[in-house]
Amino acid sequence: MFSIPGKAPVTMTPAAARQIARLMHKGGTKGLRIGVKKGGCAGMEYTMDYVDEVDPHDEVVEQDGARVLIAPMAQMFLFGTEIDFQTSLLESGFRFNNPNVTEACGCGESIKFADG
Repeated sequence: MFSIPGKAPVTMTPAAARQIARLMHKGGTKGLRIGVKKGGCAGMEYTMDYVDEVDPHDEVVEQDGARVLIAPMAQMFLFGTEIDFQTSLLESGFRFNNPNVTEACGCGESIKFADG
């Protein structure tokens, strides 16, 4: 694991925690698993899935009734990330403020991490 004792691997803004808690309640799920996979124009993209069971290898972050699970293979890429939820006139969605990202494409959903 890539965690530092006493420090959550990811944080959530109050808006993100409210939205995740709302989604958990509405869907009757145990949380939202966040990961990364190969794809997108910059090489990697975030994944988000509802989960009904917590994998013992997931890193679990709980805040204000929201539960985020970080997939094992994504932990080193997501450490230090702040999850936000923003609403504008045209769209709403989660935003990842990730200090590990070295490049992002124009759509904001495809990312690149430093090699090695």
